[in-house]
Amino acid sequence: MKPDELQDCKPNMESNIAESGLHEDVIAKIRRGLKGYPLVFIGLMGAGKSCIGRMVAKELNQDFVDADREIEEAAGCSIADIFKLYGEEAFRDGEERVIARLLEGEQLVLATGGGAFIRERTRKLILEKSVSVWLRADLELLLQRTSGRTHRPLLNRGNPRKILADFIETRYPIYAGADIIFDCDESSKEETCDAVLELMAKSFDDDGNLIRTGI
Repeated sequence: MKPDELQDCKPNMESNIAESGLHEDVIAKIRRGLKGYPLVFIGLMGAGKSCIGRMVAKELNQDFVDADREIEEAAGCSIADIFKLYGEEAFRDGEERVIARLLEGEQLVLATGGGAFIRERTRKLILEKSVSVWLRADLELLLQRTSGRTHRPLLNRGNPRKILADFIETRYPIYAGADIIFDCDESSKEETCDAVLELMAKSFDDDGNLIRTGI
């Protein structure tokens, strides 16, 4: 269940910040609004959390961390193996501990797994100790991006369309509690990164206070 959602997104890919006309004041406004807090991307598998998070981190000159990869390193095995050997509840326990540790460290950009924000204790940590961005995507886009990938345990339990549709029904009302909500489409990853940065800049007032778009 690693959140490497956008196909063919490489770590060294850059956004078109300069070409798109975004200015340094946009980045400066985001940094001022974050006030030293981590930036956390949430959303379903396939939304682009890891890819866009990595690109945003580069523009903000911050470290990027993939929570699922951190969990695998801590456990010494893959997410799929954790689910198989210990079950989802044990995975969620470990996920909560890893995210709590990361949010207590230096400022960073963090991509979380799709279920992290659903667990109440983990959600509370994210809302209290970071600025959260929900990458919202529709069913067809998620299916397109996750098709053919076998490393997502929750999608291997049946029909992916039905599983994702059920997740949209049950998880989206909870994701809506995020600080900032961005609607994904079929734009390139570079265009998406630019659009996320623009939205984030607009989500802080001139004094650096968050204009919360979530519920």
